Amino acid sequence: MNKFFKWTGIVLASLLVVVMAVGTWAWNAHLPNFNWAVNRAFLKMVIDSPETLSQMRLLEPMGITFHQDDLDDESPAAGDRALEKMKAIMADLKSYDRSELNEQDRLSYDIASWLMQRMEEGSDRWRYYNYPVNQLFGVQSNFPSFMDSAHAISDEGDAEDYIARLSKTGWKFDGVLESLKVREEQGILPPRFVVERVLKEMSDFVATPPEENILYTSLAKKLDKADIDADDKADILAAAGTEIQRSVYPAYQKLIDYFTALKPKTTEDAGVWKFPHGDEFYAFMLQMMTTTDLTPDEIHSLGLQEVDRLQAEMREILTAQGYDPEVPVGELMARLNEEPRFLYPDTDEGRAQILADYQAIIDEISAGLDPWFGMKPKATVEVRRVPEFKEKTSPGAYYQGPAMDGSRPGVFYANLYDIKATPKFNMRTLAYHEAVPGHHFQVSLAQEQKALPLFRRMGGFPAYSEGWALYAERLAWEAGFEKDPFDNLGRLQAELFRAVRLVVDTGIHAKRWTREQAIDYMRKTTGMAESDVVSEVERYIVMPGQACSYKVGMLKILELRERARQALGDAFDIREFHDQVLGNGPMPLAILEQVIDQWIARKQEQANAA
Repeated sequence: MNKFFKWTGIVLASLLVVVMAVGTWAWNAHLPNFNWAVNRAFLKMVIDSPETLSQMRLLEPMGITFHQDDLDDESPAAGDRALEKMKAIMADLKSYDRSELNEQDRLSYDIASWLMQRMEEGSDRWRYYNYPVNQLFGVQSNFPSFMDSAHAISDEGDAEDYIARLSKTGWKFDGVLESLKVREEQGILPPRFVVERVLKEMSDFVATPPEENILYTSLAKKLDKADIDADDKADILAAAGTEIQRSVYPAYQKLIDYFTALKPKTTEDAGVWKFPHGDEFYAFMLQMMTTTDLTPDEIHSLGLQEVDRLQAEMREILTAQGYDPEVPVGELMARLNEEPRFLYPDTDEGRAQILADYQAIIDEISAGLDPWFGMKPKATVEVRRVPEFKEKTSPGAYYQGPAMDGSRPGVFYANLYDIKATPKFNMRTLAYHEAVPGHHFQVSLAQEQKALPLFRRMGGFPAYSEGWALYAERLAWEAGFEKDPFDNLGRLQAELFRAVRLVVDTGIHAKRWTREQAIDYMRKTTGMAESDVVSEVERYIVMPGQACSYKVGMLKILELRERARQALGDAFDIREFHDQVLGNGPMPLAILEQVIDQWIARKQEQANAA
């Protein structure tokens, strides 16, 4: 018997050595299959991001949880390592002969090449040209949001990992501080309002008693649902409170001290033109965000043209509803925002009703999309309120995709800070954009295409994803889900708002508009609530170019749809068109155009053969 165990041990040890050898080879060798290679490339990029792994929940179903007690390394040294790794990955992917690949692998090759080339340029030259601590999605708000939404707890081990992550907050934030000092040396300083916003947010955060902090209350809610002994739950919560006081708050205080000292060195200048080579950086960001070569002037002119067109359409509806045709459209929309019939009560009950009504809108359209889509996602979507600790500086809404293992649904987060920013006639359009058939459809369907490599299922190109979501707003109207003229007015106002973005983003970063000038133009042109306008303009300031992706992407999808309709005539099927756009995952607009042109050609060949 001892001999049996001895030989069994030898065999198992030998197998382990073989598995490790094969694993090492598979991780580093030139793989015979390009699809394997791009999947490996994606894993190599995300393996160093414990937070991304927790958000995706790709490894947990296999029992792999090494990352669950760790946080991302935000230090410059970690950035150096990531850049070197990216260059090695790019060289490996380029070693494959594109002409020998099948159609889907060629598509993967083209998408990966486009992305890696620009990521390398951005990391080499523009790596520090951003604000890692900002009023929207800075580390100071991302960290508690991540812990709340992505760290799942089902047993004591998960809870212990949660506490471990809290204990590493200081290490994570020290890396951020180090990178902030590099930016300061290079003259990359945020506008003064950003410093003021984050100082207020962080000061309020550390002034909150630990037991009332979202890091504590979120943990308590998760523990309520976990199968853990009551006494152990109490011990875990006590440990969390101690760690918040001992590790989390001191980490935030370091950032508070840094930004307090930095504030006198900042200015009110809003655009990136103020940076060294700022004009070149902005041109690069427009290319990344729109996946086109449009110049700032071309985008600015396009925005002005679209503003005129959309205001004319809105004028027709307003006049038909009895509003004075001599009053500017923006002013009339501002008045509509104040009309009691379009507003909810400014109460907890009113806010709860908003969330319920959003869900009803989503449920209604989800049940009526068969004539428009062949593919529909399996993942569900929920509506939740933006966490109150950050709602004052957050956008009006945003979407978070589902976990890949199905443990977390897609979430449409609605900002309920200012009740006047949620007039009833805007709600349908916003729900269509963020949830169905917008972001939730696009993100979930991409994730569910298991034949595609991971980077195509999980990646994102703003012009594609935001362009689709804006296109979805119009599609819902075309499908008959906005019969009320005021709902259609809300749709047009939302599209006008995206056209204004083209004008304002380029105005701030290329034409040297001030923050106040941009706010004034957007408020007067759209009639949106002032709180929304301020939040939006301040978003464009810290995310240059991103706001231009929506309209540019939507116009390209509409252009491709019309091209297909004209070319195919009676053979055009809107369901098939949408399946082509969504079924291949996110991609640059020029590559999407190739996909649609190839689909048109296949359909024409089939028609000729018949």
